Amino acid sequence: MRPRHDDPPIADRITPKDLDRAARAELKTLSKENAETVARHLVAASEALEDDPVLAHRHALSASRRAGRVAVVRETLAITAYATGDFALALRELRTYRRISGNDDQIALMVDSERGVGRPDRALEVGRSVDRSTLPAAVQAALAIAMSGARLDLDQPDLALAELEVPQLDPDRAFSYSPALFAAYAEVLEELGRSADAAHWRARSERAEAALEGVRPDFIEVFELEVEEEPVAIDADEAHPESDGSAEVDAEAAAPEAAAPEAATDVDGPAEGDPADAIEPEVAAILAETADLDDERGDGSDAERG
Repeated sequence: MRPRHDDPPIADRITPKDLDRAARAELKTLSKENAETVARHLVAASEALEDDPVLAHRHALSASRRAGRVAVVRETLAITAYATGDFALALRELRTYRRISGNDDQIALMVDSERGVGRPDRALEVGRSVDRSTLPAAVQAALAIAMSGARLDLDQPDLALAELEVPQLDPDRAFSYSPALFAAYAEVLEELGRSADAAHWRARSERAEAALEGVRPDFIEVFELEVEEEPVAIDADEAHPESDGSAEVDAEAAAPEAAAPEAATDVDGPAEGDPADAIEPEVAAILAETADLDDERGDGSDAERG
């Protein structure tokens, strides 16, 4: 007997149009009514994620019941599972999302999930399996932080510092990823006993965070942290039409890039005894139910759930 899943209520103010346009486009394979319900659950999950990750995860599960083959739905389920500390489920869903979408944009979360299930060595393999030069700057920064964490898990602080010495570690300018990257660098410096340097980078992290406060998501704002002038806002479409909102940095001014990635390994297939296979019964039932519906239709689209 399959466990019962009760859909959490969705606030009346939430509408499908609150969902990002690109995400809404992914739901076009669903019926109109089903797509609207899924969209509202995804928006509710996003809103609840920071304050109530358990509630966010329930909304993600509800979306997954109705649209288990949509990439953004599996991505949301992975993110909420990670937020609740269910790293095995997060890893499983991230693998599925990667297969469906063909994207590596959640590679840092995959690395962190491998750390979460106690496999820092595997985490490093996953991180090295991608060509970092193909990733957006923000994803490269997030991956560097995750890889550094795996090195610390293995008691390798010198290598942890090297993982963070990427072009995005520009001490004079602030991007969306800068506060976290600077803070991670400060943490490793502290671990190495370099307290003065750590304090320096921690201060830069705080200045970057203050400078970026209130920045509109559709703008790139580049702040010269050492200059007292007003920052200049640059429209993302005009500045770098091909970018994802990350600006280029001066390679000579930035720290040296980490070592080139090693040969790719198969990271989608679960390792032997992979804890990501041992998912909670409710999730297993939901995913099995989705697969059964897909098999009955035979056309690869998701059926509307009543």
